[in-house]
Amino acid sequence: MSSSLQLRLRIDFAPGCSVGPGKVALLEAIQRCGSLSEAARQIGMSYRRAWLLLAELNRSFNQPLATTAVGGSHGGGAELTAFGQEVIAAFRAVEREANTLARRRLSQVLSGVKSSGVGPSRVKAAAKQTGTQQAGSKRALTKQAGAKQTGEVKARARSLARRRRSA
Repeated sequence: MSSSLQLRLRIDFAPGCSVGPGKVALLEAIQRCGSLSEAARQIGMSYRRAWLLLAELNRSFNQPLATTAVGGSHGGGAELTAFGQEVIAAFRAVEREANTLARRRLSQVLSGVKSSGVGPSRVKAAAKQTGTQQAGSKRALTKQAGAKQTGEVKARARSLARRRRSA
């Protein structure tokens, strides 16, 4: 049985109130860093996006998940509340249990999985999807294909770049 199965879980508590891996990663980074800007940097998110997500989380629940202080001569900061810590713990527990159940229930299916690599057909499908938009970069094409930069991805990205230059 392969252990590469990984669920991505999002919990919708109510309309407009959801918690998933991105928001939980942000909360965990705030807990580690004590700063919203540093937390955003650590997880590769813009400060604006992090600020909007945190504001959304705090509006969505009856209690804030984190508090923030404006910077200045003494510096600002962000701190997780006890309720924020409870949300993280509950989400991670549900995620662990869901992954365990999925591995157990899907063990037969997992034995039939060919590979975890990205083959040419997946790269072509990603290129086809972005054909009208023409992917902005090798990185965008790679991300869409869900792969590391492989020879096929690099070749397709070069082809798209040549086509853009000639258009």
